[in-house]
Amino acid sequence: MTLLDTFLRTLETTLPVFVMVFLGIGLRRVGWIDQAFVSTASALVFKATLPTLVFLSIIRADLDTTFNPALLGFYLVATLISFGLVWLWSTRRINRHDRGVYVQGAFRGNCGIVGLALAANLYGDYGLSAGGLLLGLVIVVYNTLSVVVLLAYHPEKSMNFASTARDIARNPLILAVIIALPVAGSGINLPAWMMTSGDYFASLTLPLALLCIGATISLKSLRSDSGPALGSSFWKMVLLPVGCTFAAWLAGFEGRELGLMFLFFASPTAAASFVMVKALGGNDKLAANIIALTTLLASITVTLGVFVLQSAGLA
Repeated sequence: MTLLDTFLRTLETTLPVFVMVFLGIGLRRVGWIDQAFVSTASALVFKATLPTLVFLSIIRADLDTTFNPALLGFYLVATLISFGLVWLWSTRRINRHDRGVYVQGAFRGNCGIVGLALAANLYGDYGLSAGGLLLGLVIVVYNTLSVVVLLAYHPEKSMNFASTARDIARNPLILAVIIALPVAGSGINLPAWMMTSGDYFASLTLPLALLCIGATISLKSLRSDSGPALGSSFWKMVLLPVGCTFAAWLAGFEGRELGLMFLFFASPTAAASFVMVKALGGNDKLAANIIALTTLLASITVTLGVFVLQSAGLA
């Protein structure tokens, strides 16, 4: 396969995802979708269609193939180290008020939508099932670390581990993983009509979620002073994906495992980070700028990263 063939194959993986994001931007600008639609559709995805997609992908998976403790363990360690490095860097470069927002934007990727969509495009059923298991870990770790760093610089609020634990335990995606694992392990076969109906419902997830991501990007906000948003975005889209993926390769990961981790490491900043900053009274303008910048940059950096990995025969 020539480099041109590899590049075209890479575009076949990444373009459908980012075309939907840019389509969301366009539809919002012409007024075909509005904030009410985005709010309703986002809630539907988070509470229902995405958990259904994760549940179905796991119960169809061969757990002997997709359940990989080494991969999960490495991703956890890499995330914790990345989080610590960015936080340490921010203490010397970023003012105290913006520090928590900066750190969260630099490490918290949109793995549940963009990462999972790319994994599905590149690796099919394996990408969905293995990505779904990895997503369970990601949800717990990202939410916990985000609360820790945001509250560390909040002048009035303090960390409430009980409340945080309750919120994580009630997360629909976590519940989907918890319910799916014993079903998959038991070998129970759900009725065909139920699986087909579930597929119809789950198929709404990725296009609807990607449209919503595009519709929430504020190009007007990007034109204003972005402050430290560029620095946080550079960590998220370049330094951490390159460093963590290289470390994974040195640790012996290759093929689909390495590719899956790269897609999760390289996912743009999660839109949920804005919601959390807003709720805690932080710099929501900075959070919005980081989300917008990383989402726009992802169409280039993720495509380039997949191309390099495939050209080298590593993914």
